[in-house]
Amino acid sequence: MTHETQRTLGRTGIDVSALGFGCWAIGGEWQAADGQPLGWGAVDDEESVRAVHRALDLGVTFFDTADCYGTGHSERILGRALGRRRDDVVVATKWGNLFDERTRTADGQDDTPAHARRALTDSLRRLGTDHIDLYQFHLSDGDPERAAELREACEEFVREGVVRAYAWSTDDPDRAAVFAAGEHCAAVQHTLNVLQDAPDLLARCEEWGLASINRSPLAMGLLAGKGRGRPAAGDIRSRPPAWLPGYDADGSGADEEWLARIDAVRDILTSDGRTLAQGALAWLWARSPRTIPIPGFRTVAQAEENAGAMAKGPLTAGQLTEVERLLGR
Repeated sequence: MTHETQRTLGRTGIDVSALGFGCWAIGGEWQAADGQPLGWGAVDDEESVRAVHRALDLGVTFFDTADCYGTGHSERILGRALGRRRDDVVVATKWGNLFDERTRTADGQDDTPAHARRALTDSLRRLGTDHIDLYQFHLSDGDPERAAELREACEEFVREGVVRAYAWSTDDPDRAAVFAAGEHCAAVQHTLNVLQDAPDLLARCEEWGLASINRSPLAMGLLAGKGRGRPAAGDIRSRPPAWLPGYDADGSGADEEWLARIDAVRDILTSDGRTLAQGALAWLWARSPRTIPIPGFRTVAQAEENAGAMAKGPLTAGQLTEVERLLGR
């Protein structure tokens, strides 16, 4: 089987690399009002820029960020890194969360169409671009009735030429259906990795003709071999919020049960010369032809490792079945 290193973003005809890069981590440190860390620790902006450039050189053409990551910083760094190569790539960002850039603090949510318009204008400015390729509603459990209004607002953005396509970042198939009813909806962004399958959403993406954009493809670093030892202060995993499974609530590190499940499938994931992270990405590509994983990165080395997964392609059908057996699914 030859591995297609390209995938199509749903019904749009927009082609992207089979692997995207998630830009949460390069936003740097920020926090909730109560001091809860919401970033992945300190970053070196110059290294972030070099890592984006390396990803481009290695064939990555899809970058996913959000306005709130680093309270605007991720968008600024991504825009700076892309520079004149902006038109060579597909840029996705998200809206719905409020934040204060001065204090680098999250500051509530706003699901109104008026805010969507303001947020879009601000994202365009920070990214240094005149259009967003994929604009995503960021409130996973947002109100479905309000979402219908937001879907129409997104259709208006498409008519104006400032957005090419849109999506909802949600793990709920019924919420995703509200956006899927729109002509220019292209995807659902949702959690998917070897340890957290999402058969219902994948079936819906197939039914609706949408791309499945996979956040947490490496289970917040656990499938990249991280998790032994205590996460650093300023890293969200040091005080994991309720929606971040796999890490102990006391900040001591990874959940032993999750590590045991990874050990059970390690040999398959690391077959054919793959690293553990590359095997986790290979599982996602084998899982569905619609998946586009978006692992995070902070360094050139991580960019190289993640992008290197594309050359090795997906796991085989037999390997996929064996993973299911080993995990008792």
